[in-house]
Amino acid sequence: MPKVVVLPGDGIGKEIIPEAVKVLQAVLGNNNNFEFEEYLIGGSAIDEVGTALPAETLEACKSADAVLLGAIGGPKWDNLPAQQRPELGALLPLRKELNLYANIRPVKAIPALISASTLKEEVIKNVDLVVIRELTGGLYFGEKGRKKDPESAYDLLVYTEDEIRRIVELAFQTALTRRKKLCSVDKANVLESSRFWREITNDIAKKYSEVELTHMYVDNAAMQLVRYPKQFDVIVTENMFGDILTDLASMLGGSIGMLASASLSGRKGLYEPAHGSAPDIAGQNKANPLAMILSTAMMLRYSFDLHTKASKIENAVAKVLEQGYRTADIAEVGGKLLGTREMGDAVVEAL
Repeated sequence: MPKVVVLPGDGIGKEIIPEAVKVLQAVLGNNNNFEFEEYLIGGSAIDEVGTALPAETLEACKSADAVLLGAIGGPKWDNLPAQQRPELGALLPLRKELNLYANIRPVKAIPALISASTLKEEVIKNVDLVVIRELTGGLYFGEKGRKKDPESAYDLLVYTEDEIRRIVELAFQTALTRRKKLCSVDKANVLESSRFWREITNDIAKKYSEVELTHMYVDNAAMQLVRYPKQFDVIVTENMFGDILTDLASMLGGSIGMLASASLSGRKGLYEPAHGSAPDIAGQNKANPLAMILSTAMMLRYSFDLHTKASKIENAVAKVLEQGYRTADIAEVGGKLLGTREMGDAVVEAL
């Protein structure tokens, strides 16, 4: 029996997760044998049991086939010591413990949402790219600290050869299934870790002669994503660069509320929207559940090989948008404004 751990988390996570599960159950049908179990994480877990990642939650995630995560964090917990906050106390340890080294974020211009983007139609029309971000190394996981005399702070950026090889190999393999173009993003003109990354990437490229490999500095990549995004097919990059570039790229699809993601270690994965907990609109039935719903489609595809059902969810989302239904973040003149629950209902109806 496939087991899926459900982690609503904080803020709007508690509102979008039920809509995603509702859509999942609709597409799986009455004969599905999926088991959904809900656990605490993040600020909600701190409030209830005093820690952002309870041992019970971690063990459940380790034994599950897949994990659905809503969102965590918020200003309520900002005054806690850094290592106890929802992000550092739950999300990063969870990624490390589950060895979720590959974050995959597809970015596709949905025709019905082209007008929702801040960019011109001719720039984003037909954009279809995927960013593959290394997720368990780099600055976020390196040694951190502060010193006195003089007062200073430091974060250590470390990558091992094995960490780089496994993410770059995945990127080449992904490119083989697409347009056979791979852009590796680094900062090799300044950082030794980036020069190391580039050397290893060039070595791996020898095995993939059919894939066109290019290298790009991260600052230029940020500019090119808004200047001419259609040049990209697959982008691979390190942890912090990937974090920043994928948020920027989300606007190519109209809103970060549309950006799904999968964090993988083989078939096992954690699936979550790229956006945060949005405490300013939490509890108001305003959040866009579509990124969470599209993340469940990625779960069906990557963890369970249910490609047809995954496509059904993606097609249902596209149909709802073509019908003019919108949440507040992608609202436009003449659109049919829906709340979180109503948007989930509309996707189920489209199914």
